[in-house]
Amino acid sequence: MEQFALDAVERLTTRPRAVYDTIGVDPLTPVIGAEVSGLDLSKELSDEQLDEVRRAFLEHHVLVFRDQELSPAGHKRFAGYFGELRQMPLTGTDDGDPAILDLTATKESRYVAGEDWHSDGTADAEPALGSMLYVTHPPEIGSGGDTLFANMHLAYDLLSPPMKSFLDGLTAVHDGLIPWQGYTPPPEYVVPKSEHPVVVRHPETGRKLLYVNGGFTSHIAQLSRGESRALLDLLFGLVAREPLLSCRVRWAPNTLVFWDNRCTQHHAIWDYYPHSRHARRISINGGRPQA
Repeated sequence: MEQFALDAVERLTTRPRAVYDTIGVDPLTPVIGAEVSGLDLSKELSDEQLDEVRRAFLEHHVLVFRDQELSPAGHKRFAGYFGELRQMPLTGTDDGDPAILDLTATKESRYVAGEDWHSDGTADAEPALGSMLYVTHPPEIGSGGDTLFANMHLAYDLLSPPMKSFLDGLTAVHDGLIPWQGYTPPPEYVVPKSEHPVVVRHPETGRKLLYVNGGFTSHIAQLSRGESRALLDLLFGLVAREPLLSCRVRWAPNTLVFWDNRCTQHHAIWDYYPHSRHARRISINGGRPQA
């Protein structure tokens, strides 16, 4: 690894950690992810608890809550602390509730949601702030279906200074048809398409991050087709080939994971076929990414 990349990793991993009084926060890796203990999410949180969860969310980007008996109403209440709940435009919602998306994979499934590295819904003009996934029934074999999460602040920091300068002035097109390649989207699906900066700043921390992903980004607007393809393949490959960027969340019954969709990518591993997994997801509305 180049010296500038090593320096970036050292700055990130040696920074002072926040101190928490009402919750336990145990990092999954030095760069992303933490398990949070000391909370019962089925109950209302105090202002101090909520403030500490918010601080942990901004520091670690992915929070894992274990052993939570969480009803759909409790799931929605916890998500509602962080913003307006996103209404799902597609079929597959849980009991007709447009705020809850049912994510079920069985031996009849032809694919599962999130098999490739991506950020959710970046083809939208205002992608989600984050999502909360709650696994109600993990695979019958007791394991499998782990999710990887990558830190896109660090992905940007690992680039050379000349590459950063080049990317800072570019924008990329995100196309909602990309995930449907080989399949026919439902007739009610209004295909989104948006143009976002390749490098954006996190709206709460101001930190720069790389904002292209293989799940939705089709091309870079200012480059030729060949140049765009070569550059995007390089940037997508950085996430896929660099394990330093990511943490791995192992699912267990009654686990809820809350991730910051603005500065992470994730990859759902489908390694439990022909077994089944059932989960529900609630997402929170965000804003337009800004350079």
